Amino acid sequence: MTDFKNSVFQGRSVLAEKDFTAAELSYLIDFGLHLKALKKAGVPHHYLEGKNIALLFEKTSTRTRSAFTTAAIDLGAHPEFLGANDIQLGKKESVEDTAKVLGSMFDGIEFRGFSQRAVEGLAQYSGVPVWNGLTDEWHPTQMLADFMTVKENFGHIKGLTLTFMGDGRNNMANSLLVTGAILGVNIHIVAPKELHPTQEVQDIANGFAADSGAKLLITDDLDEGLKGSNVVYTDVWVSMGESNWEERVKLLTPYQVNMAAMKKTGTPDDQLIFMHCLPAFHDTTTEYGKEIEEKYGITEMEVTDEVFRSKYARQFEEAENRMHSIKAMMAATLGNLFIPRV
Repeated sequence: MTDFKNSVFQGRSVLAEKDFTAAELSYLIDFGLHLKALKKAGVPHHYLEGKNIALLFEKTSTRTRSAFTTAAIDLGAHPEFLGANDIQLGKKESVEDTAKVLGSMFDGIEFRGFSQRAVEGLAQYSGVPVWNGLTDEWHPTQMLADFMTVKENFGHIKGLTLTFMGDGRNNMANSLLVTGAILGVNIHIVAPKELHPTQEVQDIANGFAADSGAKLLITDDLDEGLKGSNVVYTDVWVSMGESNWEERVKLLTPYQVNMAAMKKTGTPDDQLIFMHCLPAFHDTTTEYGKEIEEKYGITEMEVTDEVFRSKYARQFEEAENRMHSIKAMMAATLGNLFIPRV
């Protein structure tokens, strides 16, 4: 009988991008593209038949919850949602005790919340694969979907240039910088000096870039940072759990992704795309949008509606790919697939 534990993925948790090699990440990206093709062709792929998956959500989400739920069902598994009112991680019950209980009942656990230590504790004590659906530090499932989207558009990943504009210290900037460095993508972080990535994250990324040949640039200069970009990427200016709108609006308004910023790349239109992990504040059709307009007199924040609806925009393909890439990750780590090496 095949020893599936010899697989580089079976039984493994996905907690942070920095824990994986370029070959491993590339495999998951390509497997995601394969599963997407199977889904479009109506071909069943029940790699997790009979498995039970716990979905722990301290933070709300549209895409992450939808992606894990539909991915689990497509794979033949049963997902069980446990929201902030259903779990008491570190409040009424320790992470260790929660992990041991859930690990005895479920075959895999997804966690979306604040603390990276919490998701690491779940992995340490549960005895089952744990998948990080987002913490304040890392966002690995978003990275798989993002670089899957990049590969769909360009046919390759290595050697491309991706520029992130906005808060260079948030989990998206951290993840893009490190994952791009692993995969050989040139990553530019364009942000005010106060919001540049920490030295710790830069050191991690520089270590990977030395091996992959990726060229990393962290700057507050838009002309320098956008030049030669193939992908212009942004995220909300104020992350979940934060409330410093006035400070961020003032600091980040010069770093809005608008058509002038897209033109600064100097890249031909057929080699340039825009990406956003969503939700995006590109108009005033939301309560938040109306509130920001009333307080600060602006109708668009991190991206203009013109760019968001333009020929460059790939954010909705990117959102769909959350499901396909999460499906690949769960199948690879829990599905007893024969993957002896990558």
